[in-house]
Amino acid sequence: MTETPHTLAYILKGYPRISETFISNEILLLEKLGFRMHLFPMRHPRESFCHDSVKQIQARVDYLPTELLLEFHKLLLPNIFLAVKRPSLFKQGLQLANTRFKRTGKLATFKHLLQAGFLCNNHLLDSTTISHLHGHFAHSPTSVTMFASLLSGIPFSFTAHAKDIYTSNPDQLREKIRLAEFVVTCTDYNRQYLEKIADGLDTPVHCIYHGIDLKLFSPKADHTKCSSPYTLLTVARMTEKKGLPTLYKALKILKDKGFAFRHTLIGDGDDRDALLQYIKDLDLDDCCQWLGTRTHSEVLKQFEQSDLFVLACEIAANGDRDGIPNVLVESLAMQVPALSTTVSAVPEILLNGKSGITIEPGNAETMAAAIEETLSNSQLRKTLIKGGTEHTRDNFDNRTLVAELGDIFAKQFAKVL
Repeated sequence: MTETPHTLAYILKGYPRISETFISNEILLLEKLGFRMHLFPMRHPRESFCHDSVKQIQARVDYLPTELLLEFHKLLLPNIFLAVKRPSLFKQGLQLANTRFKRTGKLATFKHLLQAGFLCNNHLLDSTTISHLHGHFAHSPTSVTMFASLLSGIPFSFTAHAKDIYTSNPDQLREKIRLAEFVVTCTDYNRQYLEKIADGLDTPVHCIYHGIDLKLFSPKADHTKCSSPYTLLTVARMTEKKGLPTLYKALKILKDKGFAFRHTLIGDGDDRDALLQYIKDLDLDDCCQWLGTRTHSEVLKQFEQSDLFVLACEIAANGDRDGIPNVLVESLAMQVPALSTTVSAVPEILLNGKSGITIEPGNAETMAAAIEETLSNSQLRKTLIKGGTEHTRDNFDNRTLVAELGDIFAKQFAKVL
């Protein structure tokens, strides 16, 4: 694709984020395809470092005011100006916000309207090139995107991922689908769920996996065979849906059997203190370590040293769940056998017994037995490594996948020529 005179605006929850490499990779690849990008994050980065792909992105970045009370003065004047310039559309925005507020009682709805007003008045109305708005994540970023579309008249779409789908009010989500030009989601499991919510709406829902840059994964170690003490790796946010207590219960079972291993956890999260204490309570300090957040290059080094990647995905009490965690795709690309659960779309990457191992969630005994079998069965490991490599190559190459997304955006731009 040659460079287009159109600019594609992305509204993001935060940027850059270490846990959202797939988004920065997507932006970079779209730029390489010729798209001009303009990023509007709702939050500044939480980490002091970023992945290499972020440093290559050329897009202009303008942050939206985040805190309703602390930054109300930044939001107020642009919205007053917008209400004067476009009174009818601003009234429609208020009516839509009021309808959505009545459904959920969340004041954030009005913040999203004000953020959209700020975005429109300060950036969209004076732009001669921004032709399409795209929200990444179906909750707050798409709320802002939807209101910005209404206030500016610029069409929008959004990408839905995991938590943003399953913890959203279905009526709110259906409304966004109805107003959008199209929806993208990263698993077929999600696509089926969204189409059920859409319930006959004409808005197309596309399944496009995130994928990974296969060129970044050049495994050097031979993982077909391994020996005791075994090395296990988990990369996960320390939150309920990752099922880490179940994993540590399984590791406790293995330790009590005299099964020698060393487990490493990379990641951070709200449940950190409770989980670290849980490891101590289970007397796993001598065989389990926590490294916190690490760069992607450091994670790759851990993959090289690991015999098995384990992720105990579960459905949280509020409905939150994973889609396809990118670390599972990365594990297969590094030719490290991976074991997880049947939650959500995990079986779309781990074809049980072929490209990975999946078990029912929440069962520590089953997980312990599966870990032991996968580590000790050399023929199974060969099958998983071969199958995982082929499955990743054929279905999760992000260059191919982002090209598909680019075609969808290009068709959208063609409508406004």
